[in-house]
Amino acid sequence: MAEEAVLGYLEKNEEISDSGEFAAQHCLDHNELVNMIKSLHGFRLIDAQDIKKESWLLTDEGKIYAAAGSPEVQLFLAIPPEGISRDELQKKVGPSVFKIGCAQASKNKWVEIKQLVTRKVEHVADNVKEMLVQIQNGEMVGQEDIDALKRRKLITPQTWKGYSVKKGPNYAPKRKKAATDLTRENLQRGDWKELEFKEYNFNAKGQPSEGGQLHPLLKVRKQLQMIFLQMGFEEMPTNNFVESSFWNFDALFQPQQHPARDSHDTFYLQVPSTTRELPEDYVERVKHIHESGGYGSRGYGYDWKREEAEKNLLRTHTTAVSARVLYSLGQGPFTPKKYFSIDRVFRNEAVDRTHLAEFHQIEGLICDRGLTLGDLIGVLHDFFSRLGMSKLRFKPAYNPYTEPSMEIFSYHEGLGKWVEIGNSGMFRPEMLRPMNLPEDVRVIAWGLSLERPTMILYGIDNIRDLFGHKVDLGLIKRNPICRIGIN
Repeated sequence: MAEEAVLGYLEKNEEISDSGEFAAQHCLDHNELVNMIKSLHGFRLIDAQDIKKESWLLTDEGKIYAAAGSPEVQLFLAIPPEGISRDELQKKVGPSVFKIGCAQASKNKWVEIKQLVTRKVEHVADNVKEMLVQIQNGEMVGQEDIDALKRRKLITPQTWKGYSVKKGPNYAPKRKKAATDLTRENLQRGDWKELEFKEYNFNAKGQPSEGGQLHPLLKVRKQLQMIFLQMGFEEMPTNNFVESSFWNFDALFQPQQHPARDSHDTFYLQVPSTTRELPEDYVERVKHIHESGGYGSRGYGYDWKREEAEKNLLRTHTTAVSARVLYSLGQGPFTPKKYFSIDRVFRNEAVDRTHLAEFHQIEGLICDRGLTLGDLIGVLHDFFSRLGMSKLRFKPAYNPYTEPSMEIFSYHEGLGKWVEIGNSGMFRPEMLRPMNLPEDVRVIAWGLSLERPTMILYGIDNIRDLFGHKVDLGLIKRNPICRIGIN
């Protein structure tokens, strides 16, 4: 209907000067008319020029004053001839009207405000209300008055957009629909000779290609890998999410009655529930160290059970991978090594802003003769300085498989306090000697989560916004690579 009205009007007239007035005269919706004008202009049936008109609308506060009167007049009319106390007047007109009304009425010298509020004039005119009503009715108001109302935030500008329309180079009283495809039916009927085909726009842009995006965890993980490689470490194979309790706990000298082995802390598998592939001679040595001790240790003095060690689970830490690698290292001539791993681990924890049932663990270890706690502290300073953390502190801690053990703290400049960033220690002889590693060989190790530094770098305060099924894909597309403070 709008298209027929415009093309029919231009057949007898030179121009539509204002699309708004045209829509009102022909009972058309202006938004629908604008869309149609854009379409006709695209096919050059018409030429359209933009029209902009500035107008003013009342704010919510302005609408209230247009109906009830300005605050200064409301306040003036509420003052009796003998005057009224400030408190009584405020109760009478309300706090908002009292505050604004006092300021404006005093400015206009209508009232005197002392212990009593009294009138200084007999009658006042509500010019503010009159101007607001004029604007509401579409009438013209002087620029000075407009400025005054704007300062009081009683009006807000509105820009109206429309078009003036003339005939275009391809004008026709009725638009002929251009064909977009040449079909078999057109060829069979022969009507393709009369068809008007839509022109190809070779400059039109196609749909933007959706390329793959790296997750923030992968970006930070890649940089951490580069730091380890620069320090001469080699990566351990971490492709086994499923691990046996033996490698996850027993090989690390963690007793079978330890709370971490309970089902409420660890995910145990139902199928397959157990493993049968364990190195028998090594199992016997681990059993002996748990039950009777050795290498200066008394052990735990309990009845070690193989069926407990054979249970399958989702690994709770990548230290299980470290145990396998160190065992392999002890089966031949000893060679000093530096290893690292960054991969997923699983724990049966309650999910909240800082905890998930699965997350990523970063682990580094150095295996060499005669290593000391001083070597560990030196390596930690080197490693964390490459992450931009130069201020470190260490606190004694307890771990079943390291002694001595240390928690690592770094000073967070943004928070203005020391925050825990990882754990570290030297693997116990009860763990290393059954692996057949030489007696003078020591292993220093440390670990931290991948999620915590990533959350800090990307300004994320809820881990569920970073990892899991609730992650916003737009987050992955928008976030750039965050450079870690690599020296």
